[in-house]
Amino acid sequence: MQNFEKYQRGYFLPPVPSNDWVKKDYIEKPPIWCSVDLRDGNQALIEPMSLDEKIEFYKMLLEVGFKEIEVGFPAASDTEYIFLRTLIEKNMIPEDVTIQVLTQAREHIIRKTFEAIKGAPNVVVHLYNSTSVAQREQVFRKSKEEIKKIAVDGAKLLEDLAKEVEGNITFEYSPESFHGTEVDYALDVCNAVLDVWQPRPERKIIVNIPATVETAMPHVFASQIEYISKNIKYRDNVILSIHPHNDRGCGVADTELGILAGADRVEGTLFGNGERTGNVDLVTVAMNMYSYGVNPGLDFSNMTSIAARYERLTRMKVHERQPYAGELVFSAFSGSHQDAIAKGMAYREEQDRKYWTVPYLPIDPQDVGRTYDSDVIRINSQSGKGGVNYILKQNYGISLPEKMREEMGYTAKRVSDQAHRELTPEWIYHIFYDNYVGVQEHFKITECHFVQENGIGAKATVEKDGRTAVINGQGNGRLDAVSNAIRSYLDLDYELVDYEQHSLTKGSSSKAVSYVSVSRDGKTFWGVGIDEDIIKSSYKALEVAVNKVME
Repeated sequence: MQNFEKYQRGYFLPPVPSNDWVKKDYIEKPPIWCSVDLRDGNQALIEPMSLDEKIEFYKMLLEVGFKEIEVGFPAASDTEYIFLRTLIEKNMIPEDVTIQVLTQAREHIIRKTFEAIKGAPNVVVHLYNSTSVAQREQVFRKSKEEIKKIAVDGAKLLEDLAKEVEGNITFEYSPESFHGTEVDYALDVCNAVLDVWQPRPERKIIVNIPATVETAMPHVFASQIEYISKNIKYRDNVILSIHPHNDRGCGVADTELGILAGADRVEGTLFGNGERTGNVDLVTVAMNMYSYGVNPGLDFSNMTSIAARYERLTRMKVHERQPYAGELVFSAFSGSHQDAIAKGMAYREEQDRKYWTVPYLPIDPQDVGRTYDSDVIRINSQSGKGGVNYILKQNYGISLPEKMREEMGYTAKRVSDQAHRELTPEWIYHIFYDNYVGVQEHFKITECHFVQENGIGAKATVEKDGRTAVINGQGNGRLDAVSNAIRSYLDLDYELVDYEQHSLTKGSSSKAVSYVSVSRDGKTFWGVGIDEDIIKSSYKALEVAVNKVME
């Protein structure tokens, strides 16, 4: 690409390298989660949510388990203000939940914010101002000291106004556009604000580091956060928070490395909704922890419902490949993947495994409300024999013989390829039935009896070309006796090759399924019989196979 020379790294390294976070290999406990869907996410919508929609979304966040929820920027619009007042006046804030409101470090906005929070039992007032070089030079045209004074003056006003309001108020400060700010200067501003608020054990303060525009690689962000964590004043009484955005597509990585580097708290949104490329996706971060055996403290066990409500209320789309939540994230179309999953599931059942180790599935789909039957193995022209057999077994209790699976797999793939469509389980069953059970009849066995003398004797009544005949045959077993009678009556040269049977594992457990293959001129023909009588199911399967020979 041309014009790359006009770009440069838009971030600052810490004055002193700080990389102890690299010694940690996973997040051992969840951070404090704060949803900003109702402010940051709502602000990013083409059509912001109505009051009723915001209330419904708020209730969903409570169901998921969020204890801190940023509900808006009450000085920004009447809808924001009314929403906050509705939550307070209708007592919709549980005792263990803290709402959060955002305000710029501007006097009239701060005062309006404090008017809005009157009566709230627990509230975080989140103060911010931009500290980046670009904002200082281009937008505000102010010096470092002048920008710091804006933050300090805002902090003093919060301190004064909080004394006039009842309720439990927590202060939060963010140096907006942190990535574009010199790290030591951002730290200096944060410390100046903390000197005003004087954090103490009974009154902890939140310092939030926002990657407002993500310009640094995740490992750089981690080093920045660790530097802040190690050098910020009053550290024992400071809750270090991060607010990653996703401009480089690294929001989740920033968050995970930021937690390793010392962050205690994370602000983000469901499915990453937010300005431009979005905020960090809290669903993915939480589920990543879950996949490592750590309880994230958020409940996404009904992921499909959460995603559907999110789409309806925000008019946004959860992408089919969105981690953990997308329609296709647990679906395998590849034949080799399907085969490995099917074998892994069988191995898990056989071995009674404690830990989840199924190939290609990082978590058990059932843990987020998905099903094996319709979500995991899906069939199209790229699928294989293992997947088709898995669908038939899971949905209809039909377990094809190993030697039959490849033929049925290719049969299903051929239909999908010609139709240019995915095959539903119902469609797959109809393909199976049409090709192996309900085959066009050239002859039909209507009745069969057996006697045991000189082996097994079979006496069968058959119909062919509108005529009925009684035929006899001897063999070393019932099926062999029937086969010999048919071969003689039809004057048809074929060989009985394979026979397998099992009880249906779904639906009517009293029914049996029999599989029979015969060969002629080097070609194999399979037939399937399904009946409550296992003997009848076996000769029905033979009947189908021989009818296919006669086609």
